[in-house]
Amino acid sequence: QVQLVESGGGLVQAGGSLRLSCAASGGTFSNYAMGWFRQAPEKEREFVAAISWTELNTYYTNSVKGRFTISRDNSKNTVYLLMNSLKPEDTAAYYCAASLVRGTPDDGADYHYWGQGTQVTVSS
Repeated sequence: QVQLVESGGGLVQAGGSLRLSCAASGGTFSNYAMGWFRQAPEKEREFVAAISWTELNTYYTNSVKGRFTISRDNSKNTVYLLMNSLKPEDTAAYYCAASLVRGTPDDGADYHYWGQGTQVTVSS
């Protein structure tokens, strides 16, 4: 059983930056592809970014390409999401998730473990 704990959320002005972290425990972190998802109020959960277990491959949803960067440190069992040039529409609860699917899965159904989420609020 893998436990995931997100941190780093908060309130930031438009154009600002935040770095989310997700610490994993209870499993072999390097066996998992890791992803970030988000859910805004009254909206469905959406895929944001994923990174393969090898760290060699990343994948982003179009709306965050060029602004967000996903990375991982397998020695620290942690995945990160650096968010630059934040926009009010980025406001959401952000969740990290772990998947045994190879590559960079973008479907939440492919993820086996989820964190509790961290809130990101971007003011205009």
